[in-house]
Amino acid sequence: MASRSCHVTCVARKRSPSENPPEMNRAIISAVFALLSVLSGVLGDSLTILRSPHYVTFRDGQWPISGEKIPDLVALTMGFSIREDLDWPGLSIGSLFQRPRANALIVVRGMDSLDLPKNLSSYPLENPVPFTLDSVANTMHTLFADSTPVVLQLAPSEERLYMMGMANTVFEDLPVTLQQIRGRLSQDGSVLTSLPLVSLSRSNEADLLFLSEVQVLYDISALLQKHKHLAKDPAPDLYSLELAGLEEIARRYGTDSPQFLDATRVLASALQKFADDISNIYGNNAVVEVVTVKSFEAPLTRKSRSILESKQISNPASPYNLAYKYNFEYAVIFNIVLWLMIILALAVIAISYNLWNMDPGYDSIIYRMTNQKIRID
Repeated sequence: MASRSCHVTCVARKRSPSENPPEMNRAIISAVFALLSVLSGVLGDSLTILRSPHYVTFRDGQWPISGEKIPDLVALTMGFSIREDLDWPGLSIGSLFQRPRANALIVVRGMDSLDLPKNLSSYPLENPVPFTLDSVANTMHTLFADSTPVVLQLAPSEERLYMMGMANTVFEDLPVTLQQIRGRLSQDGSVLTSLPLVSLSRSNEADLLFLSEVQVLYDISALLQKHKHLAKDPAPDLYSLELAGLEEIARRYGTDSPQFLDATRVLASALQKFADDISNIYGNNAVVEVVTVKSFEAPLTRKSRSILESKQISNPASPYNLAYKYNFEYAVIFNIVLWLMIILALAVIAISYNLWNMDPGYDSIIYRMTNQKIRID
């Protein structure tokens, strides 16, 4: 009898998954999605907004953005048009009458996220392929050719440098090669005397590369402090830096080493100071972004084949031989042609109407002279 009652009690306590309340199911699903969104923003590569003017608004959320869309995002924050619409809800529509005075983008390789407590917002980064801001620089050169904007693109680890406009004058003394930067570290006022190195060494190549990049951040801020008049000219300025020293330290010591942890703290402090300096120099009219990537993915490329193997099509990007998409100048050209045709058509109609209703005896000098000659004769 006792075993029978126990069996009945055990059966009564079992409940199939379909008998769970629907409210509980919805709560569990919502919690799972919230956890996944948080993990995607914390564990993956990220785009962090450190400084932004009040008229450039970034919304709070975990909307992912593709790495190849970063140049379009920079162009939009500066008030420039782009070839294709950016379908990303993180950036709100800004003011039509105000544009930032500068934009500074720092790419940090070797870590997917940095502890930057003063950031405005952060977003997960998808498809972290290598990118450049050449399109933004070309737009600035086209729109502000007479105002000589400052354009600086620098990658110290690769000794890659591109300067345009007033940057050639402002950053004339900026050390750009590794040999020049290491020589700068031995001078007075270098970061070796002001930063807490702790476990970082001055004799190791990986440590010196990392400290050299931090020194570049400090030197750029110092040079801009001496040329504050650049923030008052009508042309905006662009700064793009790629830092790979943290990646070398992770490869040399590992991500769990004290050297890597000390380097992340030093870099986070240097980036915060750099963002504060840029914002103060430009009167809180600058956008400062930080892109952190563990490692860049190789961009997808198509394997080339011989022209004899397949029929060549007019558009290699489309296997269906579709026409190319029109560019961003299509609307301008269309309006010019349309209104010019309308004006010419109206002109032809007006001229034809006046000629049809013209009185040769009064409106034409040829017939008038002929009538006078006839009367005299």
